Amino acid sequence: MLPLEGINVVSLEHAIAAPFATRQLADLGARVIKIERPGVGDFARNYDTRVNGMASHFVWTNRSKESLTLDIKHPKGTVILHKLVADADVVVQNLAPGAAERLGLGYDALSKKNPRIIVCNISGYGAGGPDENRKAYDLLIQSEAGFVTTTGTPENPSKAGISIADISAGMYAYSNILAAIIQRGKTGKGCEIDLSMLDAMTEWMSYPLYYAYDGAAPPARAGASHSTIFPYGPFVVGDGHTVILGLQNEREWKTFCEIVLEAPALASDSRFSSNSLRAKSKDALTQIITTSFADCTTEQVIKRLDRAGIANAKMNEMRDIWNHAQLAARNRWRSVDTPVGRIPALLPPGGIGAEPRMDAVPALGEHTARLLAEIGYSEKDIAALQIEKVI
Repeated sequence: MLPLEGINVVSLEHAIAAPFATRQLADLGARVIKIERPGVGDFARNYDTRVNGMASHFVWTNRSKESLTLDIKHPKGTVILHKLVADADVVVQNLAPGAAERLGLGYDALSKKNPRIIVCNISGYGAGGPDENRKAYDLLIQSEAGFVTTTGTPENPSKAGISIADISAGMYAYSNILAAIIQRGKTGKGCEIDLSMLDAMTEWMSYPLYYAYDGAAPPARAGASHSTIFPYGPFVVGDGHTVILGLQNEREWKTFCEIVLEAPALASDSRFSSNSLRAKSKDALTQIITTSFADCTTEQVIKRLDRAGIANAKMNEMRDIWNHAQLAARNRWRSVDTPVGRIPALLPPGGIGAEPRMDAVPALGEHTARLLAEIGYSEKDIAALQIEKVI
């Protein structure tokens, strides 16, 4: 038995934050009913066509769900929605601010009929405050939370290459829902969760915030290098590839000079005798390191680093991750069905007991008829709803 078997989730979701949260719930066995717009669906379905014609974001965040197409603004659609929600344990929504309340899906309204209901609202800026109604997308929140100013090079601030603000919000929504389920088991009562992307991203920004505490200068943008520790970051090797390495203390610096650079005298060079001095003289030290690596292959450098006990990594491309030896050795890949055939998928991190569920990515509206039949609609009723474009 999976931990969340028997938990029913109804999600009015789109894009990444909410779908990512509910996919984690589905992984653990929850039944997730995904409400989508008739004919169009979650707009993330159309971000790209990179996975055999399906969107990369969508296949990542929506496996193991049931797709029901529904015009939630149509009176008959509203009735269907409330029938579905009546038996739900959890309602998740990241609609426009205020939309859920107008549909009667606010916690106050739902909890009167179902005191055990857990309602998770995911928004850009949270309820209340001057920014409550502002539109919020991942890049905007990365910028608003200051992340972009800490990332990139001194000349060019940069966003993260993945939807980090959405992911942080999705994971906090997931963990809050799990906590709410545990709490309900003790009290018998549900609750409301107000989850803001800005809150989540700002929490993740706590290190640079404290580094810049009381008006101090923020961490310098250092590209793929560490902003305050050196050498810690990327170094080009003679074969054209890049190795990432990281030194943490003076003992490692001495060993690095002796074994990796094969220049033991460098350890006592006054320009590099402490981390702060190495950071100050990083251009000169970078030249020394890359010159030392110029006649080596990546494998030779990594062998030296491993022998010295220096933490290191290859700068892998996406094709390298698909074939990563460690992931293969630990049997981390599975296959899932999609409307366009089977695709590989990474087994969710961690796990307790039975292996997480990894069912199909749903086609748009794939489960609509079956779900409506479950709540009492006949084939004739369903056909009529299709004609009226309610579903």
